Amino acid sequence: MRIALGSDHRGVETVRVLAAHLRQAGHLTIMHARSGGEPCDYPEPAWLVGQDVACGRADRGVLVCGSGIGISIAANKVPGVRAALACDPESAEMSRRHNDANVLCLSGSRLSAEEAIPLVDVFLAAPFEGGRHARRVAQIMGMEQGEPPRTPVE
Repeated sequence: MRIALGSDHRGVETVRVLAAHLRQAGHLTIMHARSGGEPCDYPEPAWLVGQDVACGRADRGVLVCGSGIGISIAANKVPGVRAALACDPESAEMSRRHNDANVLCLSGSRLSAEEAIPLVDVFLAAPFEGGRHARRVAQIMGMEQGEPPRTPVE
């Protein structure tokens, strides 16, 4: 799988560890993190990773900033991106199963690099369940086009 990774300065170390782990597992990584750790505003890596995922250069993305919140908000501005902030393996898994998330966002301040590994692993392994969840994802995608979501009458 092709995984785009990005971070601001507060997530650089986590992204480095994740990239090594992912390469060892046989994945191709695309890096969008400044190696020197110099300050970087999180919208830039969110945009770059989001573009990789939305355009098909990457199958999934992983983003890390201090809280994970800002980079998640920024990534969700890229059409075609469904970025989810996860703080534990269950939330990472459910973001895939129910929301078809294609970008995982993590907190570099609240999770160590080693604690982030299981979240990324479960995120990459979990399939999208489809079914009723597909209808909801379609509504989200419609919202990107300015369409209001409508729950069908059953």
